[in-house]
Amino acid sequence: MQKTTAEIANEPVENAPVISAGDDKSGFANLAASLTEIRKLKGVSGYILRSDTSAIVDLSEQDKIIEYAILSSQIAESSREMAKQFNLTDIESVLVEGKSVKVLCMSVGENKISVFMEKTATHDWIIKRILL
Repeated sequence: MQKTTAEIANEPVENAPVISAGDDKSGFANLAASLTEIRKLKGVSGYILRSDTSAIVDLSEQDKIIEYAILSSQIAESSREMAKQFNLTDIESVLVEGKSVKVLCMSVGENKISVFMEKTATHDWIIKRILL
């Protein structure tokens, strides 16, 4: 993979690429630290954290990064569109459940978070931990 104008920053999690195009804000760093701990929980298979200038991807299935990124982007866009249709203001989180897995998508400030997990994982605790 070729480097672009973005530079590869120090990796907070083994094999989790961090791409930074500008100065990291403390909010992003705090979320990254929380997600690093959440990632250790049983049933959590990975996460994507992104802001306008940085992104961290930590997934069990590294070969499916693009598919996971597209899925989380589509979930976020669909939830924004539904919120407009129903005249809802801010959506705190969106949970999409499949037969055996689920995806939690959240926006915290300018940061977008997607947590991928087994269906049996406790997403309520994950939401609380992210919002601390």
